[in-house]
Amino acid sequence: MPSLSGSPAPAASPAASTAASPSLRPATEANAPDDAQSAAKPVRSAATAASAAPEKPPEPPKPLRSPAAIVQALDKVTAETMRFEVPIGRRVRYKNLVFTVKACETTGLDDPQPQAAAYLIVESQPRPVPGHEPPPAKQVYKGWMFSTAPGLHPFEHPVYDAWLIACSASVPPA
Repeated sequence: MPSLSGSPAPAASPAASTAASPSLRPATEANAPDDAQSAAKPVRSAATAASAAPEKPPEPPKPLRSPAAIVQALDKVTAETMRFEVPIGRRVRYKNLVFTVKACETTGLDDPQPQAAAYLIVESQPRPVPGHEPPPAKQVYKGWMFSTAPGLHPFEHPVYDAWLIACSASVPPA
């Protein structure tokens, strides 16, 4: 009832305001969803749902496999660098390191900077001395190298650095 004296009406108690608020009302049968309303919605058959389902997005283009990888190596002692091609499956020696590439793939060929990745095995094997048996090779790296992110899976060696430059599109001469 409004006050006749012109003063504002007293505020309702907090308990009364939460009971009247629709967002804080406790769940009851009165505000539960009506099963009749949900039953009234049309139900699509499996055939209708399949025809209305969105089509699968196109698959990304498969990476281009290359016959060789271009690797650059650095001798940290002499500061000598060398860039060379390593054909898939062949062993290529750089000083005491022997590189073997198992796969070289390039993605994003339509991009300005394609992304190359190569699976390399690098072994440390000193050169054989005449008259002595060659020392056994010791594997120092095995894994994927990425040309756009050389620090992602780097080759770590106290004397040498090596990283992937790109995948070669042509077969190097034997």
